Amino acid sequence: MRKIDGFANMLDVIQRERALPKEAIVKAIEAALLSACKKKFVFHDNLSVSIEDDGTVHVFAKKTVSAKVEDGEQQITLKDAKKIDKGAKEGDEVFQEVTPDDFGRVAAQTAKQVIIQRIREAEKDVAFEEFSKRQGDIVTAVVQQREYNGYLVNLGRIETILPFSEVPQSENYRPKDRIKLFVSEVSRTLKGPVIIVSRSNPGLVKKLFELEVPEISEGTLEIKNVVREAGRRTKIAIKSNDTNVSVVGTCVGHMGARIQNIVRELGNERIDIIEWKEEPKAYITSALSPAKPSKIEFRKEDMTAVVTVPESQLSLAIGKEGQNVRLASKLTGWKIDIQSETGEKLSSYGSKDAQAAKASAVAAEPEKKAVKKKASVKALKKGSDEKTGIEKDDSGEKDGQD
Repeated sequence: MRKIDGFANMLDVIQRERALPKEAIVKAIEAALLSACKKKFVFHDNLSVSIEDDGTVHVFAKKTVSAKVEDGEQQITLKDAKKIDKGAKEGDEVFQEVTPDDFGRVAAQTAKQVIIQRIREAEKDVAFEEFSKRQGDIVTAVVQQREYNGYLVNLGRIETILPFSEVPQSENYRPKDRIKLFVSEVSRTLKGPVIIVSRSNPGLVKKLFELEVPEISEGTLEIKNVVREAGRRTKIAIKSNDTNVSVVGTCVGHMGARIQNIVRELGNERIDIIEWKEEPKAYITSALSPAKPSKIEFRKEDMTAVVTVPESQLSLAIGKEGQNVRLASKLTGWKIDIQSETGEKLSSYGSKDAQAAKASAVAAEPEKKAVKKKASVKALKKGSDEKTGIEKDDSGEKDGQD
């Protein structure tokens, strides 16, 4: 046997510096010493190493008990076997200690390299275990630098890339910025764990609401769906499981404190809080907020809702570049056709058989409809005074919280 001087202190130092469990470090050292032993033995497939708490190292060779020993590396006489195990008999396998007195310079160098390699592997394993439990959750990261394909961010135990495709176009980061990220996926590869993170995933909004609104974590409020165009607008449908608890009021918070914290974290992204309704008509009406439809007809065979909107509400219903009706369609799962009270179809979103039509605002009417257009503008200004949100966008709409 051989003893490693200062073994306990070495473990403590590695634990503090690497934040690894003691068992992982000991396994790494055992693997390193086993590699070193292979430099000393011609036949080494039957070797194993163990380390006691005080740093005493034992190297064992697994040998078969045989009446006639033809290969001393793999066989042992019955007489010698009984010194190890009194109950040994021919055909049994016993472990004979073969700890070398001196591993040698080459062996020591090999052990050092393997220890470093195994500790790195142990760090990767610990990181994978930690982040696999946080898949679908939020982590705080520190931006390191901008790369050609995204931002290099530090998650604590590991670094990863936040791709540009997962960053809202309205956001830019500088080194040392602290940002919250949604962990989309965690996978293990030959090069170590891969952590896929996002700032545009709807799950980020969902988790922020869970953090800011205790009633959601408690189950009083329940998030049914979230749809998002990152950096621009989000609609979130929430159900109240208590008739005495208001969805909008609870999520907005006193003086708007709760919703403002979420909006600030999302770079002032517009958020519409929608009260989820089981009845489709009420749900779609709420989803189209701040617009107020005058009539909704359903074609259940193709999951289409034909929504009639007053002239004064058309711009609000469709939204800037069709954003409002597009998100409402995704939120409710219904294809939504917007039409005026004259029966003129103005937009269609959410078809099951094709991609949603490209968003577009209400086009300018011909001269014969110029008066109606002016009326719509006046109504839009009036609508902006309604209690529908906390921040205006370029179209003059407010963030709908109804």
